[in-house]
Amino acid sequence: MMAENAISSPYLIVGLGNPGRRFREDRHNIGFMVLDHLLGRLDLAFSRSEQKALVTDGKIGDQKVFFAKPQTFMNNVGKSVAPLSRYYRIPVDQILIIFDDLDLPLGTIRIRPQGGSGGHRGMQSIIQQLGTENVPRMRIGIGRPPGQMDPANYVLQSFSKDEIEIIEITLEKAVDAIQVYILDGIEAVMTRFNTSS
Repeated sequence: MMAENAISSPYLIVGLGNPGRRFREDRHNIGFMVLDHLLGRLDLAFSRSEQKALVTDGKIGDQKVFFAKPQTFMNNVGKSVAPLSRYYRIPVDQILIIFDDLDLPLGTIRIRPQGGSGGHRGMQSIIQQLGTENVPRMRIGIGRPPGQMDPANYVLQSFSKDEIEIIEITLEKAVDAIQVYILDGIEAVMTRFNTSS
């Protein structure tokens, strides 16, 4: 029964970031990086602009999936995600939001089926616009800012040379996790990927 439901409704995978060249390599844009990496593996590219987002679609296994990079700034992404979910009739529990997390060590991946925003403005906007906290999400650890640095400035910095190697491995793991999520469900992906490293 679950497999039938999975095939009958598409999934929506959303990577969060800020649009524009100047933000492209920022820590805050790890959601965009994951999505670009995923599309590269699937041999897909963003093909159109809809509901304030770059969008494309394809399949993972037999499952129809939409992929989106909202082109609003981070604190307004809900105004893109909510209309997309309505337009394509995607149930909230078949959306996956990918975003950065200051409170997780660099390269750590955490997947949860629901929860608060954790202070992340993008997730806060999505929860507000969808009217529920029951939104699956993948948090990617970007580490804490050094010393007294303002977190708002830290998230708008690029990764250092030493960190890039960790991030490359993390992107691979994140893409693996997304595919497990689509094919095997939230419990399976949490069991396999919510590890300490």
